[in-house]
Amino acid sequence: MQQYLDLVERVLRTGTYKPNRTGVDTLSSFAEGYEVDLAEGFPLLTTKDLSGFRWNSLVHEFLWYLSGEEHVRTLREETGIWDAWADEEGHLDTAYGRFWRRFPIPEEGLPGETWADEGHRWVNDDERTFDQIQYVLDTLRENPNSRRIVVNAWHPANATVSTLPPCHYTFVFNVQGDRLNLQLVQRSGDIALGVPFNVAAYSLLLTAVAQRTGFEPGTFAHTVTDAHVYCGSGDRGAWYGSHGDDLADRLADVTERAEYREVADWVEREAPPEADGEEDMDHVPGLLRQLSREPRERPRIEVADRPLDELTYDDVRLREYDPAEGIRFAVAE
Repeated sequence: MQQYLDLVERVLRTGTYKPNRTGVDTLSSFAEGYEVDLAEGFPLLTTKDLSGFRWNSLVHEFLWYLSGEEHVRTLREETGIWDAWADEEGHLDTAYGRFWRRFPIPEEGLPGETWADEGHRWVNDDERTFDQIQYVLDTLRENPNSRRIVVNAWHPANATVSTLPPCHYTFVFNVQGDRLNLQLVQRSGDIALGVPFNVAAYSLLLTAVAQRTGFEPGTFAHTVTDAHVYCGSGDRGAWYGSHGDDLADRLADVTERAEYREVADWVEREAPPEADGEEDMDHVPGLLRQLSREPRERPRIEVADRPLDELTYDDVRLREYDPAEGIRFAVAE
């Protein structure tokens, strides 16, 4: 997917050296965005392999979001992605899907505020929560031209104290003709590991919702406020702080894809070695080698025709996926 490769190149070339809470430094760029037309195929990256356990993790996480669960019991059987942020019993102090399906409604609002009453069709009276996904489905069927089809996973009173507040925190559905589009806004995006999952997961959501509301899957638009590439810790990370201009100049001189491999070789030759136990925390060389690869034909996605709440892993099928070999990137927690 060329849009992704363009994003990678922009962040590496123009990003600012920026330490952060993880202890692994980044090259960071502000307000990066791109659009992908799903009519041209499903946007699962082909310049590295995301099949196997990666695809398995993506689909199970997507279904977990839709379930509205606040614990990771079902995910632990398939993926350990969320274990680092869960307590011993598997509960999370924040969760995307919980707010998608069970957004808290205050018992008593401030004077002048209006809130959905008990018995409202999108309110769960037992726990006083609001089902945003059902609101989306019903509104697309009944009033598809609405400009208010917004889902929000950010609750300020939760986000300021939770272990990991949502990165991809709000999205909006929008109908144009017979096409259903989705725009995702993300406060923070790990270019190497997170963003490829984000574009695929939300394109899967767009596809599934479009099927159930009578539309064709349209455009996925993505805006990332802090779009960053992890570049290592200690001396390795600090090297980018003093050599960022050198990297930018070399990238500006690239005229053919193969030359990105030469830039990767330069980094590996000139930068200090990564510390023991922190191998592959520097994502720059791997992304440069990924830039050297030609995008292949996008795969297709098939989602079974059944209610959204009843979807299982076997109901989502990836077809005609022919990626390049995988690239290892370590996770900065």
